[in-house]
Amino acid sequence: MAFLQQLEEAVATVGDRVGSSVVRIGKGWGRGNGVVVGQGQVLTNAHNLRGPETTVTFADGRVATATAAGVDLDGDVAVLNVDTDGAPAIAWEPQAPSEGGAVFAVTLGAGGGRRVTFGTVSAVGRAFRGPRGWRIADSIEHTAPLPRGSSGSPIVDGEGRFLGLNTNRLGDGFYLALPAGTELKARVDALARGEAPTRLRLGVALAPPRAARELRRAVGLSERDGLLIRGVEDDSPAHRAGLRQGDLIVEAGGRPMATPDDLFDGLEGLTQADSLLLRVVRGTEELDVRVSFGGPAAEGSA
Repeated sequence: MAFLQQLEEAVATVGDRVGSSVVRIGKGWGRGNGVVVGQGQVLTNAHNLRGPETTVTFADGRVATATAAGVDLDGDVAVLNVDTDGAPAIAWEPQAPSEGGAVFAVTLGAGGGRRVTFGTVSAVGRAFRGPRGWRIADSIEHTAPLPRGSSGSPIVDGEGRFLGLNTNRLGDGFYLALPAGTELKARVDALARGEAPTRLRLGVALAPPRAARELRRAVGLSERDGLLIRGVEDDSPAHRAGLRQGDLIVEAGGRPMATPDDLFDGLEGLTQADSLLLRVVRGTEELDVRVSFGGPAAEGSA
């Protein structure tokens, strides 16, 4: 009974402290939530946006038009400029939740109803794919139930302090949230200044590794671990370097390629002034292809 009473008190505390900081993004159930992180600033998931403007509904029912200050599509976060009109910013004291820790999810429904649910951190350091396939690492897996349209809502501790931004549903009662640590805070501050990240990209579509092995075997070629190119974008770095559909990337920067994550790791940290040396298998021939990134980088792209 003591635990139930403490839980009831914690739910009430969280609702009072956090409820006014949670907003709805867009109209209807299908879009998502957001959270006020500063005066005139709302943080949400990039996948909740459909353009540079969106509707924001506050907990008191007020509706305002927001514009995107900065969007990170690969990281699946966006900061909106909107008149918050006194809606308080969530308490952001970056901390790292641990497995088994208690969390509360606070969401705002399409009809304006607030929900506070309780769960625990079931795992940390989880990874998943963002909207464009880029790997998002170090996420928090938790069990606080979330209704449809809750991405962009916060999870908090019993004092209402921001722990993570709900982003992905795993199914079977598990959810993933971006940790609200110092790294996310720095990204949010940059986005609020209009500084969207740029990530280098090859401009290729890749077949799954298993499909690559099966396709090579089907045409009588020896099986090799690697990344099979199934398409090359026009005027992309890959296109300019001469990469072709059917090429198998087996190394990038000296690293063996077995999964798309290996390629993302090879691109991480490179700048437009850099180049990347690829070892490619084309039919039965092996060749080195150097890819330069002197053209425009894609904002928020993998």
